[in-house]
Amino acid sequence: MTKMTEPEVLSALQDAHAIMTGHFRLTSGRHSDRYVQCARVLEDPALVTRLANAIVERLGERRVDLVASPAVGGIVIGFAVAQALGVKFIFSERQDGKMTFRRGFEVPEGARVLVVEDVVTTGGSVAEVIELVRGAGGSPVAVASLIDRGGPKAFDIELLPLLQLQVESWEAESCGLCAAEVPIYAPGSRALTK
Repeated sequence: MTKMTEPEVLSALQDAHAIMTGHFRLTSGRHSDRYVQCARVLEDPALVTRLANAIVERLGERRVDLVASPAVGGIVIGFAVAQALGVKFIFSERQDGKMTFRRGFEVPEGARVLVVEDVVTTGGSVAEVIELVRGAGGSPVAVASLIDRGGPKAFDIELLPLLQLQVESWEAESCGLCAAEVPIYAPGSRALTK
């Protein structure tokens, strides 16, 4: 297995046309003029497998019993990481606005859980998954992601991203694109509740 460097990850995103420019409302509610649409990268199963293996490499000696991801963005890459590790995979979903494990998914008592997401900005959804894992008696070992968009995080465990991508974001009240009446696009998945 060949190690995947940050420039190679960035190149893969660019080749997949996954880096978009415009006016975006991020899942966190913040606004940005760039957006990474990782779903475009995930169209290519061979690339997903390569990225998952790169995440597993970054884990080092950490033992993982289970992978958990927030729906929707983390599902494909989380599944691929679980497959590369040879462990089970579960995902959380929003029900009545609250993140929960459904579909009979469980975290075994004492399980060492890797939380996997596609893109982390503030990490709000990741923080919710971490709390679900802890509430079920599991032990979150780290968060792994394809992209870390930078800035402070809403969770308290180590983040292992494949790529640091510094993309400026700001609160809606101070958005120059809103002031200029540039149409906004909200490609994130947090609004999905059913």
